[in-house]
Amino acid sequence: MAMGSFDPRRHQVPMAEINVVPLVDVMLVLLVIFIITAPLLTHSVKIDLPKASSAANVTQPEHIELGIREAGALYWNGAPVTQADLAMRFSAEAQKQPQPELHIRADRHVQYETVAQVMSAAAKSGLVRIGFVTDPSR
Repeated sequence: MAMGSFDPRRHQVPMAEINVVPLVDVMLVLLVIFIITAPLLTHSVKIDLPKASSAANVTQPEHIELGIREAGALYWNGAPVTQADLAMRFSAEAQKQPQPELHIRADRHVQYETVAQVMSAAAKSGLVRIGFVTDPSR
């Protein structure tokens, strides 16, 4: 540690060491303050809340399975149906509340035009929930 002297001929060199004692003092004071005030900040009010258990009453709307074969044959929940009869069935199902979902299960090689006609007839009759059923294993 460099100490000053009273000799004027001696060259004065600035002190190159940092005095950390005041820094440590301030840090210890802050530590004590935080140790004292930390338990005061966690003050909470204990309340016994009532316990409730309920299950959501979700009613699943029925769905319509509409199968389309490669040749264009249509099947309403497994029963054969014609294209002309399809529009009447769609409008009858559209009136129900809640409205059923239409699940279209089309063969891989069916023409898109047939699927588009079925979707158009369903949309015109008022069915809004139309989905495709696929088989990801193939």
